Amino acid sequence: MGEMGECSASSKPSDEIWAKLVQSDSRYSDVEIRSDEGEICSEISATSSDKHSWCKIVRNSDLCSATMENKSSNAILVDGAEVGNGDTVVIKDGSEIVPGPDREGFVSYRFHIMSSPEACQRQLKICVDVEHAKCSICLNIWHDVVTVAPCLHNFCNGCFSEWLRRSQEKRSTVLCPQCRAVVQFVGKNHFLRTIAEDMVRADSSLRRSPDEVALLDTYASVRSNLVIGSVKKSRKRANTTLDDQSDGTNHHCPQCVTVVGGFRCNHNTVHLQCQACGGMMPSRNGSSVPQYCSGCDRSFCGAYWNSLGVTRSGSFPVCSSDTLRPISEHTISRIPLLAHENNVHEQNITESCIRQMGRTLPDVISEWIAKLNNKEIDTTRMMLNHAEMITARTSVCSDCYQKLVSFLLYWFRISIPKHLLPPEASTREDCWYGYACRTQHRSEEHALKRNHVCRPTRGSQF
Repeated sequence: MGEMGECSASSKPSDEIWAKLVQSDSRYSDVEIRSDEGEICSEISATSSDKHSWCKIVRNSDLCSATMENKSSNAILVDGAEVGNGDTVVIKDGSEIVPGPDREGFVSYRFHIMSSPEACQRQLKICVDVEHAKCSICLNIWHDVVTVAPCLHNFCNGCFSEWLRRSQEKRSTVLCPQCRAVVQFVGKNHFLRTIAEDMVRADSSLRRSPDEVALLDTYASVRSNLVIGSVKKSRKRANTTLDDQSDGTNHHCPQCVTVVGGFRCNHNTVHLQCQACGGMMPSRNGSSVPQYCSGCDRSFCGAYWNSLGVTRSGSFPVCSSDTLRPISEHTISRIPLLAHENNVHEQNITESCIRQMGRTLPDVISEWIAKLNNKEIDTTRMMLNHAEMITARTSVCSDCYQKLVSFLLYWFRISIPKHLLPPEASTREDCWYGYACRTQHRSEEHALKRNHVCRPTRGSQF
């Protein structure tokens, strides 16, 4: 098999090979694709060396993908999903294509996009000078970077947190360590954090020692967006008690104008904005009442104000205590839509299993929370921050509780023996790409045909 596969172009071919169909069996030749649009003529059967025209591949404008049309009378498998005669599908670098309805008896190709100067020009590249990615306090690459406003300078979380603490002890305002502008707001900058981590990975000499990183993390207090100084609303409301106490200025935070639970905000108190109702509360780091969700690090005011007996009024919003509570106190009545990677078929199978076992969803979740407490579960895939520290007493918001339930239902499903699954589910083969399969979301037939509650077994990215 010395000759190459063929691509018949609908336009004049160029000398550039922009893609290949690489054969998994070295006995067969690769198909070089030179034209932006052309039909593929190559071997189809593993028992024959005859070439047949079986698909058309059109290069997409993004230069990083192509559209394949099935020109044969048989179905074609693309990443495990069937593509019928005349149907099209988007293929990307690494897509596996089998020119037949089954793997048995058919050759297998891997679509590979070649790099080119034109493609490289289309890729967005961000160049950052190392000196521009350093904290002006410690003079090292940002670690857990935060951005202050309105000047928009960036610092390590630990460095600025310590600066913030010392500033509040000495003066009424907090000044930017770099330009001395008055800081009104500070929050985490996840975009710059990713850039800083990439720079450290690229140049190990920029990496701090583990002890230095651990010390910096102990200083870090910025977990959510912080509003620094007095919190006021410009619009006035007549005839309210709070307006009378604050010279006509309406406050979001009730502790700014009165003593609640023995505490009253002063002129340099740092405030947190609730991510549910938008109201404000003072940042009380020493308080035993949680103000942050441990799953997403967002701030919620429900638990804090509920502990002080503060209720909602016309002058300031206050959340329900349900917005932030320990995991053991959350309730659930139905399987979350997030479960099993939003695959409704797998959700129905899990619900059927629970019902046939004579159990309820809350009962199952309680059992697996206990397993989580006992460190019996691998938390690598848990889509929550601080996953290794989460227990039944950890306070989380409703969204993070739904993510936790979805994670626990995955472990519940893979623990069920096949003979306990519904008949239509017990005979299915595992999808090569498992829970990470993208085809399950766009192909109803594939989602039904394969089991996706399993680990990926195909693909270098897993």
